[in-house]
Amino acid sequence: MRSDPKLLSRLSRIEGQVRGVARMLDEDRCCTDVLDQIRAIKAALRKVEDEVLKNHSAHCVANVIEIGSARDAQKKFDELIDLFSRYSR
Repeated sequence: MRSDPKLLSRLSRIEGQVRGVARMLDEDRCCTDVLDQIRAIKAALRKVEDEVLKNHSAHCVANVIEIGSARDAQKKFDELIDLFSRYSR
């Protein structure tokens, strides 16, 4: 997978959020505030996950379907279905 500056930027922000939660816990901040931040981190990670899955579909799978054998294309397609199944939960 190629490096995506937008995804790397998102991950850096998420990293900062995680450090912020650690500080909040260290400072004995209100549990509901900590939980709100954790929920925001999980939502941000889901967005990154969605983008990576979308990129995989658009590049990796499409490339194999375009230039690979029918068998390779079927394997990649099956992999994609499995990924959608796992990550749609």
